[in-house]
Amino acid sequence: MLTVTANAATAIRDIISQDAVPPGAGLRIAADESGNGLVLSLEAEPFEGDQVVDSAGARLFLDQYAAAMLDDKELDVTIDPSGDLQFAVADRWPRPESSSSAGEAEQC
Repeated sequence: MLTVTANAATAIRDIISQDAVPPGAGLRIAADESGNGLVLSLEAEPFEGDQVVDSAGARLFLDQYAAAMLDDKELDVTIDPSGDLQFAVADRWPRPESSSSAGEAEQC
């Protein structure tokens, strides 16, 4: 299952706790229209069939494609020079059953 760093959990909680966001909302990660990438969006509730990940109050909704693709990954966040949040997905370390080199992060 996708894990969430403490920094990412804090950022997600900050986003979903805003006054305009309904209770129970979360960030949704889903396949893009081409099926070759992922899209991050704020949603009021999970879509039917979504896997719900709750990490210390940070709610994520993963469609079936994203859940399978991110099963052994970790979600993190950084702040870019303009002050915007940049979510990134990377291999979770230490990886069980593998000694290969670190994978590259995918930005959402």
